[in-house]
Amino acid sequence: MLPDAAPSAGTFYAPRGVWTDGTRVIVADSGNHRVLIWHTMPDTDGAPADVVLGQPDFTSEGPAAGGRGAAKGMHIPTGITVLDDGRLIVADAWHHRLLIWNELPTASDVQADVVLGQPDFTSTTENSGIGPTNKTFWWPFGTALINGTFWVADTGNRRVLGWSGGVPEPGIGADIVLGQNGFESREENRGGAVGPNTFRWPHHVAGDADTLWVADAGDHRVVAYSPAPSADRDFDALLGQLDFASSTEFPYGAQGNDKLRFPYALAYDNGRLAVADTSNNRVLLWDNAPRHGIGPGADHVIGQPDFAGNGENQWKSLTDHTLCWPYGLHLSGDLLAIADSGNNRVMLWQR
Repeated sequence: MLPDAAPSAGTFYAPRGVWTDGTRVIVADSGNHRVLIWHTMPDTDGAPADVVLGQPDFTSEGPAAGGRGAAKGMHIPTGITVLDDGRLIVADAWHHRLLIWNELPTASDVQADVVLGQPDFTSTTENSGIGPTNKTFWWPFGTALINGTFWVADTGNRRVLGWSGGVPEPGIGADIVLGQNGFESREENRGGAVGPNTFRWPHHVAGDADTLWVADAGDHRVVAYSPAPSADRDFDALLGQLDFASSTEFPYGAQGNDKLRFPYALAYDNGRLAVADTSNNRVLLWDNAPRHGIGPGADHVIGQPDFAGNGENQWKSLTDHTLCWPYGLHLSGDLLAIADSGNNRVMLWQR
């Protein structure tokens, strides 16, 4: 499904992130370099958004607000997090930074209150132009505040950063790095073979008080630390591969309920885990999220007729139950939101 020639208040171009609490909906409309906000749950397909961030209006496009600059503009925003205190966090991935609004905006074109990962709102160089440190990012795609620790999937630096004191003030460095030997390293899989403590493209994070799950898209797997880590260490659980030393991209064909190809996103709520198995054009769900060992296969599949299918829109036509490159997820109770990126839409599924 091709996007409209020009953006509008109710259309997307390759959305990569979504968040909902059952009342509000927020979408990272990545290809249009903006974030759209619905303050009340849409009750019809294609309903227009109430607020746009990253562009001056609903019809403008282009990175950095079509050339206006990075202060209010975005470049492929991806991750969306809303905290219990109402703060909105947007992973402005290709500006290599996180943007924070202290309150969820009710008006359009509002500049963020806080920037993390860059020294100011106009700087956009990867790792702030100084190389990786405990304060810099290269393509941060996913964020989460879990049991008081703020986690960032710093994808381009092949690591996950953690702030044990919660969302930091500007200039405060992370005190936890996962997947690298130190804050100054950024090699894929620590510069060697895939292993029980390495990442290639850690893209998204989710969890609870006991477990942190990481979608390691580049190694075609989801890994978990249980209990949640306070320092770098080996993983405790694995989904999508046969063992911790494997990163096989399984070829087209029947994938079953235990193989993953480029899992870019995951979501967790009240014991249930959802994984966007992006290149298999499906979402897998576990009723009881695996926490130790080589995890069992998924219990349910969305977007395919069964666990054997993996075609874009089931190799048929676009319908209300097919997917093409699902790229972002959010699970809120019985409501699952899917950023169906290849179909330029967001879908809301009620369990």
